[in-house]
Amino acid sequence: MAWIYLVVAGLFEIVWAFTMKLSEGFTKLGYSAITLIAMVISFGLLSLAMRTLPLGTAYTIWTGIGAVGAFVAGIVALGEAASPMRILAAVLIVTGLVIMKTSS
Repeated sequence: MAWIYLVVAGLFEIVWAFTMKLSEGFTKLGYSAITLIAMVISFGLLSLAMRTLPLGTAYTIWTGIGAVGAFVAGIVALGEAASPMRILAAVLIVTGLVIMKTSS
């Protein structure tokens, strides 16, 4: 169950990062509210996952899901650049996540 909590926490991290961008520095109330709610859910689920998963594993997986997910959301939804070096960086993050998961 901890892994499910962790993955869902990572997905909510993507939501809050994306809506934080859309909030334009917390000047748009709706996006600001979604950001804060998603943060609370994300941190809450991360804390549940950390009851049984090692700190390093849980935190690394959580931030990795958020980082790569926000990267993809930025490209797909916001038209941000998808340069070869940025894609390579995302691939390296995913590779690190796979190694972390298989080693725990």
